[in-house]
Amino acid sequence: MLFACIAKGQYYLRGEVKDDKGNTLQNVKIFQHSTRSMYQTGPWGSFGIKSLLRTDSLTFTLDGYETSSQSFSHNQWQTVVLKASTVNSNKSKPRLISFSGNETNEGRFSSAFDNETYFKLVENDFVPALQYPKNSFSLNVNKASYSNVRRFINMQSKVPADAVKIEEMVNYFNLFYHKPYNNDLFNIETQLSSCPWNPNGQLLFLNVSARKLDLSKIPPANLVFLIDVSGSMDMPNRLPLLKAAFQLFVRNLRPIDQVSIVVYGGSVGVWLEPTSGIYKDSIARSIEQLTASGDTPGESAIRAAYNLARKTYIANGVNRVILATDGDFNVGEKSEEALEELITLQKQSGVYLTCLGVGMGNFKDSKLQTLAKKGNGNYAYIDDIMEAEKVLVQEITQTFYAVADDVVMNVEFNPLWVKQYRLIGFDNRRDAVTDPSSYIEGGEIGSGSSTLAMFELIPANQALADSQHIALIKLRYSLCNNPDVEYLSYPVNNNFETFNRLNNELKLATSIAMFGMQLRNSKYLGSTSWQMIYDVALQSANTSNFLQNEYLSLIQKADELYNGPKKKSRKNKKKD
Repeated sequence: MLFACIAKGQYYLRGEVKDDKGNTLQNVKIFQHSTRSMYQTGPWGSFGIKSLLRTDSLTFTLDGYETSSQSFSHNQWQTVVLKASTVNSNKSKPRLISFSGNETNEGRFSSAFDNETYFKLVENDFVPALQYPKNSFSLNVNKASYSNVRRFINMQSKVPADAVKIEEMVNYFNLFYHKPYNNDLFNIETQLSSCPWNPNGQLLFLNVSARKLDLSKIPPANLVFLIDVSGSMDMPNRLPLLKAAFQLFVRNLRPIDQVSIVVYGGSVGVWLEPTSGIYKDSIARSIEQLTASGDTPGESAIRAAYNLARKTYIANGVNRVILATDGDFNVGEKSEEALEELITLQKQSGVYLTCLGVGMGNFKDSKLQTLAKKGNGNYAYIDDIMEAEKVLVQEITQTFYAVADDVVMNVEFNPLWVKQYRLIGFDNRRDAVTDPSSYIEGGEIGSGSSTLAMFELIPANQALADSQHIALIKLRYSLCNNPDVEYLSYPVNNNFETFNRLNNELKLATSIAMFGMQLRNSKYLGSTSWQMIYDVALQSANTSNFLQNEYLSLIQKADELYNGPKKKSRKNKKKD
């Protein structure tokens, strides 16, 4: 065994799950309260779970059914009956994005900006590895936060703390991508280094690179563009920007792909019937003719788009709704909870969801984040045409072609190596942290994506041989439209490298994480300055790369925004 533990008795909790008509239910999620672990029922609805307790509590959840919590004894076979939920009778619970075992409702929260809405986030604290060695967090390809932060800074406006999601900012750049070996789905790499803002700490980098799909072998796509053409979209950085963005995307359609367009603004309608990618000009003309007016019936529009996607569903193909909006729904169901319930039911059709956010002032980040999370999808924020090209052209496979669903990384730290650890980013919503029934829901990973996670560690005092593992990674995922759960294990070895000698892309990722923490006014950065963040970025950035070069400029703009313009030195004044 990797870590020493106290020998205890081991028991098994056994049973089955059925609906109220007696049919067995597979893929029911089972939350074990004593260990905070997640399991699923098998093909015939049965389950067997190890426990250190003679009696344990389990919670059973399945989309479309009422949640049930029961106490289980190790010597009894129990049948759990889940009742079908009626509309709005079982609002979806908030889901955690990460979990360490010591979550509390303490934390610093920020307020909404103008009429924009963001979930209130709780920054992850240090966790004692001896008491809570296990940490889990959801992986996905969302990158909206970075471009949204850029929008605020370029507007010379301070960034709301809850708009800053550090993991999305780091992974915006797709750093440290290394192709998986042979035909493997994932390549996992780790790196241990010193921490530039904490002389007593270390940084642990965990990277998951997903296999790139061969574009020539990608199955046909059934795409439904769901475009908001309501009155709030009648601004240059909203509908006109989206029209230009979709025009770029259409150029890359193949004859085997098909596109439909559903619009909503005052009313909901099918603007373009399913059309083959061979007719690019016809699709482009339909997009160009869109105009903005009316209110925003988002709920009925989502239903209409999914209905159309189901009617045109391509078996073994790529079926996806692409929602483009500022998120300001004002007709029908419009709360995050109601939309979560709606999209949870719709995703069971096997249709994925991508959300493209635009606009400012009334931008609803919280709604789009909810829809993408519950719709087996991803979310990007488009602030200009270059970002549109990045999301819809350069990173098209990452955005639209998933290789795995429900991806969760589990990390178990060795307390002989690690005294304390802190997950950087992957901060939870306040309502999820304070809800004891919340659990982690995995994310979608796109083709060719690189996902970086970072931990700040406080090493244990005991010196150990290099051969001993620092931690053990277990990646949990499912293949697309396949309910079977897969696992991939990987040991974290001691490959310590000083920060100055670290790979440039990992150093750049560190600078971006520091940038995000500085914007959030994190208590963990101490006296770290904007200049230090810039210096780390300058040493590691590839200045021939437009996005990395732009990031350098963004740090300087943020420095002036938060601290005021730099004063000229006396020497420079004399020259003037």
